[in-house]
Amino acid sequence: MLREREIETRAPTPLIGPHYKWIALSNTTLGVLMVTINQSILLISLPDIFRGIRLDPLVPANTSYLLWMFMGFMLVTAVLVVSLGRVGDMFGRVRVYNLGFAVFTAASVLLSVTWMTGAPGALWIIVMRIVQGIGGAFLFANSSAILTDAFPEHERGRAMGINGVAAVSGSFLGLILGGLLAPVEWHLVFVVSVPFGLFGTVWAYRKLIDTGVRSRSTIDWSGNVAFAAGLIALLVGIVYGIMPYGGHTMGWTNPLVLAAMSAGTALLVLFVWIEFRVPNPMFRLRLFRIRAFTAGNIAALLGAMGRGGLQFVLIIWLQGIWLPLHGYSFAQTPLWAGIYMIPLTVGFLVSGPVSGILSDRFGARPFATAGLLISSVSFILLNALPMNFGYVWFALLIMLWALGAGMFMAPNTAAVMNSLPPDQRGAGAGMLNTFQNAATVLSMGVFFTIITLGLSATLPSHLYRGLLAQGVPAGAAHAVASLPPIGTLFAAFLGDNAIQLQLGHTGVLQALPHAHAAYLTGRRFFPQLISSPFAHGLHLALAFAAITSLVAAAASVLRGGRYIHGRDADHGAASADSRGRAARGGSRAGLHGAGGEEAGTGEVARE
Repeated sequence: MLREREIETRAPTPLIGPHYKWIALSNTTLGVLMVTINQSILLISLPDIFRGIRLDPLVPANTSYLLWMFMGFMLVTAVLVVSLGRVGDMFGRVRVYNLGFAVFTAASVLLSVTWMTGAPGALWIIVMRIVQGIGGAFLFANSSAILTDAFPEHERGRAMGINGVAAVSGSFLGLILGGLLAPVEWHLVFVVSVPFGLFGTVWAYRKLIDTGVRSRSTIDWSGNVAFAAGLIALLVGIVYGIMPYGGHTMGWTNPLVLAAMSAGTALLVLFVWIEFRVPNPMFRLRLFRIRAFTAGNIAALLGAMGRGGLQFVLIIWLQGIWLPLHGYSFAQTPLWAGIYMIPLTVGFLVSGPVSGILSDRFGARPFATAGLLISSVSFILLNALPMNFGYVWFALLIMLWALGAGMFMAPNTAAVMNSLPPDQRGAGAGMLNTFQNAATVLSMGVFFTIITLGLSATLPSHLYRGLLAQGVPAGAAHAVASLPPIGTLFAAFLGDNAIQLQLGHTGVLQALPHAHAAYLTGRRFFPQLISSPFAHGLHLALAFAAITSLVAAAASVLRGGRYIHGRDADHGAASADSRGRAARGGSRAGLHGAGGEEAGTGEVARE
């Protein structure tokens, strides 16, 4: 029997006008846009940042700095959103959201004044990025709940669609902004967030109103610690699993990686055990009795698994192969990769709001499921493209993928939030974000592993023979061909010519005839060399994405009819459990202790 002692209250607030919902939408959209821009802006800016702090990111000892500069932000966001969503449920979502804006802005200011160089400069940026991630977690954890509180149930799909477009568009706007600002002055990459952060912080403090239901309770410290430590260990293991170890191309046999992933899994199992036994759990696992909530989360997890690492693979495809073959210098490729991926943003801009509006009327299941099926088809068609594709076909296919992803995300988010009891919306939104963010990190590990295995199977022999043919001595050719393939991927990702970098340190280029040296460091040798090995891994990665999207579509189908908590008829086991508890004289505290899904009548409006 649960021993819950919670008090449900609604914060005393002034009357809100009919336009308040648009204030909530515009402010949360600004917050989400700002965070997602900062998630991706470093992807294009890293070469200029490393040059600015005078550190070579491709030196093996510095590879971890490269990974943690953009992975640390994502990791801390994935870890904290559930806890901070629960804190919002307890102490007020707007209050916690406002704090997130302030923390994020303060971290942006501190990043923009980075003065150190070398390893200390890299560590400063990593730590401040983690602080930014903490602020982003505050914003992510509570924005969906604030929107759900502000909008009536028949308009939430539209709100989630607009908010979702901001989230996805921000990730691609970040690529373009990074490409434009970093070459001018790398500090501008961080300065750009400061005015928006200051404006958003003041605006949120003055205009947002806490209209949600609060659940007063004590903080579940043991559950929070077990969840955070377990997820951190698991995700850190994944990050270091894609790095070389010993004589291996990747680190999946590294005892520390295996220990981290095993410990992380054990701690997450312990978290589940704790949550069933503490009186005030961090997250009520009984919410998973709600079919719409569970199916929506599983679909989101699998959908993010399919698409999470694909952005990086597409960037490498463009920067390492396609753009150089079409006349762009390696230094230009980061910016142009962002520009050539604009069709993705267009696809989301079109499908996100439209599918959200339609799902308000017809329910989430047909649109979310169709979106995942469209994404799966787009992955299959992308697999059919040659490495040196015609851009029109590439643009149409990535737009098709974005149309499908947009069709899924807004209806799915609205359906998950509609299924939650009012006092659990923060924690529920946090769990949804955790599934998506953790799956994105896992997806990157899977995609990088698949691509690296494809490269390691054939790239060394291709590279060795190609270098010998251009007069490179056998010893130097063997040394370059024996380098970990992940370094080749990172070089392409950073807009560097891997061959020039690897041979330039040895002095071999200076000893070669000018024509041979020019060909080795030109725009064709490296792209042509990497095309076939990269294609092998790419085909496997796209097949993986297509399969996971299909399984996600199956989970979406199983969500059932439209389900809105607290409205109309009873809903399955949740309401059956509620009626049984009520018959036994269960109190309000008992009802909410069972996960919140039993509060009031269950609800369902069949599609």
